[in-house]
Amino acid sequence: MTLLQSKRVILFGIGGVGSWCAECLIRTGLTHLTIVDGDSVQPSNLNRQLPATQATLGQPKVEALKERLLTINPEAEIEAVFENYYADGKTDSGEDLKIGEYDYVIDAIDSVAAKTDLILYASRVRGCKTFSSMGAALRFDPTQVTTGELMSIQGDALAKAVRARMKKIGLHPNKKIRCVYSTEQAQRCETRGSLMQVTAVFGLTLASLVLSDITSQAKL
Repeated sequence: MTLLQSKRVILFGIGGVGSWCAECLIRTGLTHLTIVDGDSVQPSNLNRQLPATQATLGQPKVEALKERLLTINPEAEIEAVFENYYADGKTDSGEDLKIGEYDYVIDAIDSVAAKTDLILYASRVRGCKTFSSMGAALRFDPTQVTTGELMSIQGDALAKAVRARMKKIGLHPNKKIRCVYSTEQAQRCETRGSLMQVTAVFGLTLASLVLSDITSQAKL
């Protein structure tokens, strides 16, 4: 627990995946967390996103989630950044997020361009481990959620798109990136929807990757 409380985590994207990841980390004992997201709570978020309630509609997601997390642990140091990730460790306003000061980067971003840049940038930061979420949309079965290395994941359109973008720009991660993904084939639907029983499991699995890594350090 002492080691857990000493770690610093930055989480990008606190929607249907990232919000559950954040709560799991705080409930388990993490006390230094930065959450980054430029969206506000919308009615369409109510089916799967932790900070989304009738009372929080219209609020910045990071502020709504920060308030909730502090009711769990008022002593936690939670920084809410109401911006979207842009490129090279910065938000769309140019704010430098100082990723090198963190022990873990968690990627739960939807945008292929931003996700790719974050993975590439974070992989070059010494002493920082990166975990990423692939596609949870159009899946129904939470029992098929698993983990794998980005370059070897099969059957996931988002992982394929990220690898294709990396190939196009001629860059690849400097280290292996462990990802959460589903082996379930994406369903055919008129809208690209997501369901909480899948997105929440994605988020909890992301948190477990961080927690397991910290546990392995404690055993050394």
